Amino acid sequence: MVTTIPSSLTLFVAFLFATSFLCSFPEFVLSTTSSKNGSITRHYKFDIRLRNVTRLCHTKIMVTVNGKFPGPRVVAREGDRIVVKVVNHVPNNVTIHWHGVRQLGSGWADGPSYITQCPIQTGQSYVYNFTIVGQRGTLFWHAHISWLRATLYGPLILLPRRNESYPFENPHKEVPILFGEWWNADPEAVIAQALQTGSGPNVSDAYTFNGFPGPLYNCSNNETETDTFRLKVKPGKTYLLRLINAALNDELFFSIANHTLVTVEADATYVKPFESDIIVLGPGQTSNVLLKTKPEYPNATFFMLARPYFTGMGTFDNSTVAGILEYKKPFASKNIPTIKPSLPAINDTSFVANFSSKFRSLNTAKYPANVPQKVDKSFFFTIGLGTSPCPKNQTCQGPNNSSKFAASMNNISFTLPSIALLQQHFFGQANNGIYTTDFPAVPLIPFNYTGTPPNNTRVTNGTKTVVIPFNTRVQVVLQDTSILGAESHPLHLHGFNFYVVGQGFGNFNPNTDPPKFNLVDPVERNTIGVPSGGWVAIRFLADNPGVWLMHCHFDVHLSWGLRMAWIVEDGKLLNQKLPPPPTDLPKC
Repeated sequence: MVTTIPSSLTLFVAFLFATSFLCSFPEFVLSTTSSKNGSITRHYKFDIRLRNVTRLCHTKIMVTVNGKFPGPRVVAREGDRIVVKVVNHVPNNVTIHWHGVRQLGSGWADGPSYITQCPIQTGQSYVYNFTIVGQRGTLFWHAHISWLRATLYGPLILLPRRNESYPFENPHKEVPILFGEWWNADPEAVIAQALQTGSGPNVSDAYTFNGFPGPLYNCSNNETETDTFRLKVKPGKTYLLRLINAALNDELFFSIANHTLVTVEADATYVKPFESDIIVLGPGQTSNVLLKTKPEYPNATFFMLARPYFTGMGTFDNSTVAGILEYKKPFASKNIPTIKPSLPAINDTSFVANFSSKFRSLNTAKYPANVPQKVDKSFFFTIGLGTSPCPKNQTCQGPNNSSKFAASMNNISFTLPSIALLQQHFFGQANNGIYTTDFPAVPLIPFNYTGTPPNNTRVTNGTKTVVIPFNTRVQVVLQDTSILGAESHPLHLHGFNFYVVGQGFGNFNPNTDPPKFNLVDPVERNTIGVPSGGWVAIRFLADNPGVWLMHCHFDVHLSWGLRMAWIVEDGKLLNQKLPPPPTDLPKC
């Protein structure tokens, strides 16, 4: 005899499971509702408020979500819908970006200011409404306007569907660790001054783990609970560390003394597991790593350290953030040592390249690598710095004290429009002069990109986009340049994951490099570091209609214009078309 469970009881059991699951992440979920297919709608509320926060003996007023720094975690399962009402109680304009979420059919919820929406102004609100489709792992959310993401950021944790397990050992505990930056000054004032004078901005005063700078900084309450992130563990257990680089302007090396980490996921996609004592994470990148603790109490504590990887010519925050890995003591003990890990040299590009080469998609029947085998449209974008002329009757502090720093792709420095591009595109207003569709597919003036730079470093300004038909198979080669110094650039693509099919140093060779591409199991990401003095090739399927930003995730370069936008046209079927905007979409 087969016993069936009434649908009402099934929904009730699902509701109990959901609420008990969320109790392990108790920060602020408002409510959940269940559907017949087992998915859940999770409702959150973000109140953007000012709050006094003290670090490094400096107290300042900062913009926060719900008074938290870093912000609260958002948790869902694959297939769930997330609804977040954002209410702005501060003088700043605000938007929230759900970094790495595909936003299939929900482009209005992506969040970059003046690209998919106008900002949420003081006293206004906006509801971000989107579904998690085919994704599980670690992402994060952050402000996407000016430099507000220095304090407005938090983890976005995507668990597998109910009754599905991880393709790796089930951990004893899961711990998000967010890398951040701290300025004693207001970051908004820092970037405003830099844009006014044309100089590089003042660097941060510290890096942080989960908002704490740790004991290696002056005035950081040496190893106290209040200023240091401590990870307390038990012997003989496996911990899943959800690593998120939310720093504004720095790629970071990360290591835990005397412990090996196993990388199992990158940018919310599973990868073939590999071991490493040191992790490299660029701004905007996330990774899940397994930490296996020692079988017995080691009678020691262990530093977790992170410091920057940097190859550019400017200034940077050359400091180290520390946390403590602490085993729960079976007995009282005093004067136990704290062991430090060693980290690579600041400019160790060879280590970074070797680490990057280890990433491969899991590529199983359940989690295939659907890399496009053929290409419909190919692009070649140069990435780098440049200059803009100093306005008349103004003294500038950029290169040669006669210009302003700028940044560009194919020598086009992107100018933000006054009205959101997605709104203009949806209502067919491309001819009103706010944006154009002539972003060049290749550099207009080729040169030796990684050799001696050209004398003319001036960029061209414009709001230029690329239009591609729905389901176009796209390949983009991103080429670093030596203009004002070669350096790594973490490039992030909104609305899509892409496959990293190749990378190398020097100038990309269209004849000899493509035959070496990995079209079998390349890693799938949403943010990739363009190698310093090198190139990276990516492929993606343009199956998501809308307007999608591609930009450097160094916020200083983003502020200088290192971005462009893709416009993906509607497909023929109803579910291949961008829906109308929500009624509460903010107005400019």
